[in-house]
Amino acid sequence: MLKIKRVPTVVSNFQKDEADDGARSGGGCGRNCLQKCCIQGAKLPLYAFKRVNEVVGEKGVLALDNEEAPVAFLDSLLLGEWEDRVQRGLFRYDVTACETKVIPGEYGFIAQLNEGRHLKKRPTEFRVDKVLQPFDESKFNFTKVGQEEVLFQFEASVDNEVQFFPNAPVDVENSPSVVAINVSPIEYGHVLLIPRILECLPQRIDRESFLLALHMAAEAGNPYFRLGYNSLGAFATINHLHFQAYYLAVPFPIEKAPTRKITTLNGGVKISELLNYPVRGLVFEGGNSLEDLSNAVSDSSICLQCNNIPYNVLISDSGKRIFLLPQCYAEKQALGEVSSELLDTQVNPAVWEISGHMVLKRKEDYQEASEGNAWRLLAEVSLSEERFEEVKALIFEAISCADDRSGSTAENLVEEPDNDPQSREVANDALNKASHRGMVPGKQECLVQH
Repeated sequence: MLKIKRVPTVVSNFQKDEADDGARSGGGCGRNCLQKCCIQGAKLPLYAFKRVNEVVGEKGVLALDNEEAPVAFLDSLLLGEWEDRVQRGLFRYDVTACETKVIPGEYGFIAQLNEGRHLKKRPTEFRVDKVLQPFDESKFNFTKVGQEEVLFQFEASVDNEVQFFPNAPVDVENSPSVVAINVSPIEYGHVLLIPRILECLPQRIDRESFLLALHMAAEAGNPYFRLGYNSLGAFATINHLHFQAYYLAVPFPIEKAPTRKITTLNGGVKISELLNYPVRGLVFEGGNSLEDLSNAVSDSSICLQCNNIPYNVLISDSGKRIFLLPQCYAEKQALGEVSSELLDTQVNPAVWEISGHMVLKRKEDYQEASEGNAWRLLAEVSLSEERFEEVKALIFEAISCADDRSGSTAENLVEEPDNDPQSREVANDALNKASHRGMVPGKQECLVQH
């Protein structure tokens, strides 16, 4: 069993040490939370999005109706509600006071000095060798947050029209999805999307939850509003299903990295791999509908989960471009394979850091920040080339399995990028290696969590 000790991020003002939280007696808690003791009869704002089958245009732009939504989701509602919580003093520090700079270099890594994000919580042991772990209600989870930390419920519209209800009942039986503040923000507007919060789902992607996250990105409609996901073993510290999101008005370095096309699926989703970037990963874009794109990424994520491979996901470009990034930094850390120089920075390379937004906790690291330093850290996060080829083969096998179930077959899953005659041979060899290691799931395993 591999474990690491580190200080977990406090995301809610009601987050306590697990020992204290588990010792709380039953009955009403008196803090207006989302648990049974307080939720009955509660009302919260509700944003109902139009769940249309968005079609991707020729340039990868979602072709939505020309009607303007009655609520400007990102700028008006989310940031307005978030600013209201600032005025109420619900955040642990003022993120706008954190120093930030773009590091000189080809990629433009972003460095932020955020000393407040690492304080006031004792080191805890985290298990890093098991991506799927059962939900543990005795530990902190998002049903324990105060209702004042919730900005609004986020659900598909019943009548297929965008609507906003400032005081809507909480449908406890149908477990609403909610958007809540992160009280230790990385950037302005940093929030958490928590799908079906009352179901107490562990941190594992499924098709429904990932499609909800894509709808949020598409509804925001702003390329500078990104959503991220961290699996267990890839620096998620709370085992309750959630995505993070915030607004940053500069391109992430990963978004500028070159790519090479691998294949196009029957549903029109193009899969590429990152080139000349310190972390190896896959890029998904296009598709005949938002659901086609979502299913390709969620099926790939489910494959990684089933094979116990930690990973991060970045949802970019208003939901039109998605980065899937398997990683191994926590495993290396637990095995003592990371240099003390990198460990001393106390940087946990999760989705934002991997994307190029380096959240630094020590002033000296911020002052000495360079593209070379960022590259060295992220290179430790990446799978080796051989291991990455095996993981790619696993993912393609899983996608093929899912397509078989739906009555179609993925087209050219191992295409020959740039007319390279060796590409098919390399990919098939990786698949054979994965099979021999017992890593390729059978058809029934492919269907898990769909």
